[in-house]
Amino acid sequence: MASVHALTSYPIKGCAGVVVERAVLTPAGLPCDRLFAVVGPDGGTVWQGEAPRLAVIRGRLSHDGAKLELGAPGAGELVLDVAADGESRPVDVEKWPGAGVDQGGEAAGWLSEVLGRPVRLVREPARESRAGTDPTALLVLSLSSLDDLNARIAGRGADPVPMTRFRPNIVISGWPEPHTEDRVSRMTIGGAGIGFGERAIRCAVTLVDQSAGVRVGPEPLRTLADYRREPDGVSFGLKAAVVTPGAIAVGDEVTVTEWL
Repeated sequence: MASVHALTSYPIKGCAGVVVERAVLTPAGLPCDRLFAVVGPDGGTVWQGEAPRLAVIRGRLSHDGAKLELGAPGAGELVLDVAADGESRPVDVEKWPGAGVDQGGEAAGWLSEVLGRPVRLVREPARESRAGTDPTALLVLSLSSLDDLNARIAGRGADPVPMTRFRPNIVISGWPEPHTEDRVSRMTIGGAGIGFGERAIRCAVTLVDQSAGVRVGPEPLRTLADYRREPDGVSFGLKAAVVTPGAIAVGDEVTVTEWL
């Protein structure tokens, strides 16, 4: 039986994930997933390809969403009052409406010190009112796909890579065939329905050791290029839409209701 092996939300885009046991999926995905972003002086998203130390920055929201706790090795912790609305800053963040709510100078100073470059922390405005279904709200990956990849990596004498390199929201166990997720059109998990969006094209983020915040490459991209090449890159995992909002939990059965 296929089931949910792990659930992970990433409150700050590009930063460390928060493992959860259960969640209620909305059309935007997991609650608070990528609700915040780190941006440079020009408003562009700062990503791990240029700032791998993002990976070790932890962001954890309080239950009511009113406070955000930041932490990083050697930098201590900072607890912020979340500004859900307020000063708006022009930003270029995927899926956002061209602006973000600035979270203030204290957050900017702390993050700039950790990353060694000037940055600001911004929050997506009006997440709750985002219209329509997001076809890439979730990133889904199976253990069998990772096992197959690591067997290929081992075959060339390199070290295996952990699941964290791929930053999935939902990890599925129990599918015997690698890349079963590629063939799923619709599936139900708990009280939620999930639909195919697109294959996930992978980038240099997969070369970053997520526990150390350093780029280590060339795996897994080198091996993925041998057998997962697409016209626009190499794919690994499924980007999916939440077609029926509902509660899901680790251990829930995964039932495919329609195949591609």
